[in-house]
Amino acid sequence: MAHQCNAICDEDIVRSLVSKKRPDLAAKFDRYLLESYIEDNRMVKWCPSTPHCGNAIRAEDDKLCEVECSCGLQFCFSCLCQAHSPCSCLMWELWRKKCRDESETINWITVHTKLCPKCYKPVEKNGGCNLVRCICGQCFCWLCGGATGSDHTYRSIAGHSCGRYQDDKEKQMERAKRDLNRYTHYHHRYKAHTDSSKLEDKLRDTIHEKVSKSEKRELKLKDFSWVTNGLDRLFRSRRVLSYSYAFAYYMFGEEMFKDEMTPEEREIKKNLFEDQQQQLESNVEKLSQFLEEPFDEFSNDKVMAIRIQIINLSVAVDTLCKKMYECIENDLLGSLQLGIHNISPYRSKGIEQAAQFYASWNSKDADKFQPLDSGTSGVTSRPEQASGSRSSEDTICSSSQKRPKKEGSFLNNKVTLLDLNLPADFVDQN
Repeated sequence: MAHQCNAICDEDIVRSLVSKKRPDLAAKFDRYLLESYIEDNRMVKWCPSTPHCGNAIRAEDDKLCEVECSCGLQFCFSCLCQAHSPCSCLMWELWRKKCRDESETINWITVHTKLCPKCYKPVEKNGGCNLVRCICGQCFCWLCGGATGSDHTYRSIAGHSCGRYQDDKEKQMERAKRDLNRYTHYHHRYKAHTDSSKLEDKLRDTIHEKVSKSEKRELKLKDFSWVTNGLDRLFRSRRVLSYSYAFAYYMFGEEMFKDEMTPEEREIKKNLFEDQQQQLESNVEKLSQFLEEPFDEFSNDKVMAIRIQIINLSVAVDTLCKKMYECIENDLLGSLQLGIHNISPYRSKGIEQAAQFYASWNSKDADKFQPLDSGTSGVTSRPEQASGSRSSEDTICSSSQKRPKKEGSFLNNKVTLLDLNLPADFVDQN
């Protein structure tokens, strides 16, 4: 920093000079160097776990992907929310907000209550008479909402007539009621599959106990990997089904793609999607039913029969998931003019788990990186583990806080070895 000095002071020199007198300052420099690299690189992001695990993940080929950190959190690399395909990032953000805020409560109030003309508090009708009395004492007509006196009969209110039709008000109420019923339909099914997934998560321990008992029995069949594979398939397909209802709510509604499709086109595409959704739903329920069978108590022939059923259903569910994603990518989102809605690709083996690598602090050792575990690809691909994963809706979606330094980095599939403590230009050159 001296005037007219051409000497370059790189990270190694800064560390050697500062660490002698101020080791704490050298550690702070290293931490800021790491954080500045991650914040400046769109393809490297912190894991959004809470509390933070200290891991960073790099995606090399595609920013639009879902990844599982070594801490167990599965998240979307693009928006840092929980893994949400087949929803696009924008759809998922709107759905979370809709489920979280009071928008549907307001819709319910609009449909089922009327405002008092005196205190303007919502009043719900609890009887058959159209003369309603608010807690403030004001009487008003339930049909039109106008203030009245208290004299009335069952058929009429003294000095009051509201037989004139008000078109705008009636249309507004009908629209609010229709929107509420539509949201309730999709949210009920989304919640049902989410709750089923949480209950089926407890199946893992039960399945392991059944497998352990079966292996101790003198059966012809010794390999029970088809059970755990079927369970993993059930978890993945249940998650896809759950988020498919959030996708359908926006895809076939009028708030996003009103100008992109005619009502006739929307109805055709809706029927096409719902047919595939129902086929997937039916097979997922059958798979769940067979996995809950007490196969550890069955005879040889019955165990072989249920094995064939679970394997066939697992293959069928996987195929139906692929077809649904192809339908969404090609027939639904692919035909839109606005290309802002993209989804992460479907993976039969589940969300890819990032692999951990050793990262050296010294640039002179940059060519000597070795992964912690054996293998040449530098990638550890494991099936999605539902019991060990954290995908809560309370996960933060963005963060600007400074993280503690973490030795090493985590990478998803098809990535190069990376030391996050090196400057971006060095990494790009290597």
